[in-house]
Amino acid sequence: MPHPLDSFFAPDSIALIGASRDLEKIPGRLLSMLRKNAYPGKIYPVNPNYGDIDGLKCFPSISAVGQPIDLAIVIIPARAVLGALEQCAAVGVKNAVIISSGFAEEGGDSAAMQDAIVALAKRTGMRISGPNAEGFLSEVQKVAATFSPTVDVKPGHVPLVATKRRAAIVAQSGGIGFAIKHRAKALGVAISYCVSAGNESDLGAGEFLDYMVQDASTDVILLFIEGIRDVDKFLVAAQRAADIGKPVIVTKVGRSGAGERAAASHTASMAGWSAAYDAAFAKYGFIVSNDLDEAVAIAALLTTNPLPKGDRVAVVTVSGGAGIWAADIVALQGMQVPELSPAIQAEIKQLLPSYGAAGNPIDVTAQGVHSGGLQKSIDLLSVSDEVDAILVVLSLSSDTRMPFKQAELKPVLSAQHKPIVFYSYTLPSAFARSELAASGAVVLSGLTHAGVAMRRMVERARFKLAPKADAAAASPQCDLSMHLASATLSEFDSKALLREAGIAVPDEVLVTEKVGLDAAIARSGFPLVMKIQSRDIPHKSEIGGVRVGIATKGEAFLAYEALLANARRHRPDADIQGVLVGPMASKGVEIIVGTLLDATFGPMIMVGLGGIITELFRDVVYRPAPVSAAEATAMLAELQAAPLLNGFRGAAKADVAALSRLIAQVSVLAAQHAEEISEIELNPVLVHPEGQGVTIVDALVVRKK
Repeated sequence: MPHPLDSFFAPDSIALIGASRDLEKIPGRLLSMLRKNAYPGKIYPVNPNYGDIDGLKCFPSISAVGQPIDLAIVIIPARAVLGALEQCAAVGVKNAVIISSGFAEEGGDSAAMQDAIVALAKRTGMRISGPNAEGFLSEVQKVAATFSPTVDVKPGHVPLVATKRRAAIVAQSGGIGFAIKHRAKALGVAISYCVSAGNESDLGAGEFLDYMVQDASTDVILLFIEGIRDVDKFLVAAQRAADIGKPVIVTKVGRSGAGERAAASHTASMAGWSAAYDAAFAKYGFIVSNDLDEAVAIAALLTTNPLPKGDRVAVVTVSGGAGIWAADIVALQGMQVPELSPAIQAEIKQLLPSYGAAGNPIDVTAQGVHSGGLQKSIDLLSVSDEVDAILVVLSLSSDTRMPFKQAELKPVLSAQHKPIVFYSYTLPSAFARSELAASGAVVLSGLTHAGVAMRRMVERARFKLAPKADAAAASPQCDLSMHLASATLSEFDSKALLREAGIAVPDEVLVTEKVGLDAAIARSGFPLVMKIQSRDIPHKSEIGGVRVGIATKGEAFLAYEALLANARRHRPDADIQGVLVGPMASKGVEIIVGTLLDATFGPMIMVGLGGIITELFRDVVYRPAPVSAAEATAMLAELQAAPLLNGFRGAAKADVAALSRLIAQVSVLAAQHAEEISEIELNPVLVHPEGQGVTIVDALVVRKK
């Protein structure tokens, strides 16, 4: 199936609007990079000041070219850009990249010029990348539509290529995108595309991601984002990547207050709330990395290795100390370094000198390199079912000697039985890198990055895309308008709304006059809970508005008077609805279930350790709403407090199934009513022992303003 962006990334013809003979300036560099990278299509320089440039005929305007043009690269002063785009649209140019800066990132009139570009793209159907973009590289099609020095071709330089599989880079910062590409190529990672999105007047990171997901020449995707604008396209692409199992490594910046300010001013986009981004990444199995070299290391392992079947790592080393260090790093990343069985140790010992060690880490010693013990140990472990991955720790500083023969190493790596990761504790020489690349191996020189990358592969192998939420099964669409008539809702109002939406809440009675107390007590039975109800008092306990464990009628009448008196004393202006009377819930694990509206991703569902310690520990997990009960169960498993639900220290196992159903129901409610409800908070929800369900002790629904 052709993709709408095929003519963008693989154009048959390119017009350079603002082309220059000066190779030191950006317009001149653009032409130079296209030609140095052997672009196979037609190039039409456009500049009324020249008759020809570098042996190519130069045209006074785009309309003078008189030939079909797939892509126009625009590098002229900002004020002239809109007119040039109008001319492009008039002659049927399919796509444009605007390198020129001075638009929304400057604000004021400059932002209005960008708005006009947005309108032009919508009106004409021409696809536009930028403004303020650094262009793109299509390595497979030899299109270097960028001025980045990282795509320069040095005479006689032979590029290092260790991987058959390729990585694509989509970045909202051109400088960082091409930096990722530069570092990945230095390790020998083959690149398919590198694209800088700029200000995203039309084409955004989501649509570029979609292209890379469907592209057959791309096996791994690296994303660098500040804030997603084309959210729907981004989520469709993320779902597709998860469905087909194509790994996406993502770095999201603008997480700190200062970073967010910078992001907002840099690309004229709000960076957004990081927890919501992390929730979306988790849902689709994205691999999050906050470090450039770490992200590249993860990509290097994913393009050279299969995913591991488990988390057991064999460390094979030529230096005892380096081996211990590597084993520590692996263990710190939560993976296992198991002692090998006596049978396999006996086999390995035959390959090593007497002072070697076969237990794991396996110290083959420097002698083992010369005797073939290193290679034979890797051969043995690569087919052993005792370990799931091998970390090879060695020194690769020599410019003349190699610890492996290509004829022996390449077949083991090509077999792809399990990940085999190479780490050099000395700086690897160019000779060693190219020799290992010929066998299909990338050499890492950061031990922590190697450890993190291996753990990310283990996590990626375990990832399963959660089934979609079944909206109809979770809760039917219902009319909640009568419950949202007042500006704010009390607990009583909130629980009435939840009940209307099909969510089970305790059987409680609102007592508005003292004479109604007897009937309420008879209905609820002792022990009782009594709570003041007012739309003006969201935090009842702070004003002494809650009484628990009431065991007699006399206590109930005294509590009624005390609750009203406390409310009058602390909040004399509050409109009191009455006192809510209900049965004391039996004991359970305290959990918080909540929803909120995120500016980027819309309704989010949150679950965490509940009660009064929620804000102390902040042990919470978010996902975009709605979620299925299965996804809710996966969220609960991510909590640090998860053991409390699973029978911690001999306690009964909690009713996780009932809690998961509740989380799913609340998430569907939030998603269906995102136009009316901005927040829901159930805190605490008491989770009783298995089979005994859950109790929503307190609830608050907040209307969307």
